[in-house]
Amino acid sequence: MTGHGRYRTRLTVAAAALLAGAFALPSQAAQQPETDEGARVLVFSKTAGFRHDSIPDGIAALQQLGAEHGFAVDATEDATAFTGKNLGRYDAVVFLSTTGDVLDRRQQKAFQKYIGQGGGYVGVHAAADTEYDWEWYGGLVGAYFSSHPAVQPATMEIEDRGHPATAHLDESWERTDEWYDYRSNPRESAHVLATLDEDSYTGGTMGEDHPLAWCQEYDGGRAFYTGAGHTKESYADPAFQRHLLGGIQYATGAVQADCRPESGYTPLYDGNGLDGWQQAGPGTFEESEDGTLTSSGGMGLLWYAQREFSSYSLKLDWRMASEDGDDNSGVFVGFPASDDPWSAVDNGYEIQIDATDVDEKTTGSVYGFQSADLATRDAALNPPGEWNTYELRVEGERLRIYLNGTLVNDYTNTDPARSLTDGHVGLQNHGDGDEVAFRDVRIRQLD
Repeated sequence: MTGHGRYRTRLTVAAAALLAGAFALPSQAAQQPETDEGARVLVFSKTAGFRHDSIPDGIAALQQLGAEHGFAVDATEDATAFTGKNLGRYDAVVFLSTTGDVLDRRQQKAFQKYIGQGGGYVGVHAAADTEYDWEWYGGLVGAYFSSHPAVQPATMEIEDRGHPATAHLDESWERTDEWYDYRSNPRESAHVLATLDEDSYTGGTMGEDHPLAWCQEYDGGRAFYTGAGHTKESYADPAFQRHLLGGIQYATGAVQADCRPESGYTPLYDGNGLDGWQQAGPGTFEESEDGTLTSSGGMGLLWYAQREFSSYSLKLDWRMASEDGDDNSGVFVGFPASDDPWSAVDNGYEIQIDATDVDEKTTGSVYGFQSADLATRDAALNPPGEWNTYELRVEGERLRIYLNGTLVNDYTNTDPARSLTDGHVGLQNHGDGDEVAFRDVRIRQLD
């Protein structure tokens, strides 16, 4: 049984437990550990072109991360390791600054089959300078290397702070590295996590939209790429180490994330103040310097009063604080303007955040109306302390709930006293001891 097969089997057992009624988040936390205990990662660093002198530092850093977070790391430059039988031992394969044509056709076929069976890929830096004549690999890495200026400081702008590779970062990340330009922009096919600010350094050629790190589901598997990692110093940087760790966690399936392509969203809250928002009822939301809103007291509602919405996709990142998951909050949609938070309860719909209630009042449910698909929800859910992403897609009276990119609930309103076709959106602060944090609330109008 393959490594990624082992992980998927464990999730299936967890789903069966949920269907039997064991739906409290403490069990989910055990099923979704910080890393997949027993996972194996293969680090491949063969070069047929330029060779980075940081490769040994990168291998050492990845081995250290494995020792600290419970996954085994094997390193090789031998392409004969790319057989179906051997790749089946690993939950993810890291291409660490590979260059040129490093796999023959038989090895390519084995690797492509491995990804197709649910394997994971992590590309670091010159992984984009690899296998130019293999179109499938170009899709996997996301974009091919084009050129780079000299090593220099620059600013990375973090677009997604819910993904495990970037959740620890502020909105901007200043660091020194070799900054790649790419032959194409991966935004249409991959989910961009970070871009480069070309005004912060000299020599960039991609313009205002210069992706540098991204993720995607690809041909049956998961892929993460970061263009950083040229210098030896990168691998001694705790922030960069955590960046790599999050990419590995996503690729192995240990942590879930929404890696669907995303564009056209308008921020409602991006960490730069609460213009347009109002607090209804007691309690509040506390803003932190890193752009996070955390619920305090209640029961109240922070709602976006500037306008109503109809036919839209609302996205936001959220995180529960308590280790046992005993927190309570939710996202309200489709309610009329009011200074009374109970108006939203009586006239709108709440998409629940709570691991400890009954089925129709737990995470992913339309509160009091329809439970999430518990097995699917459990497989998509990250445990307390980790960030999750909701997409709430409202079209007419239909509400679809996506958790970390996975559809977990599909509800259609039939109550004539309520309507999803127009209304406001808001975040609940449920009460003392119910601490839930939110980031990056954004919306896109649908046609």
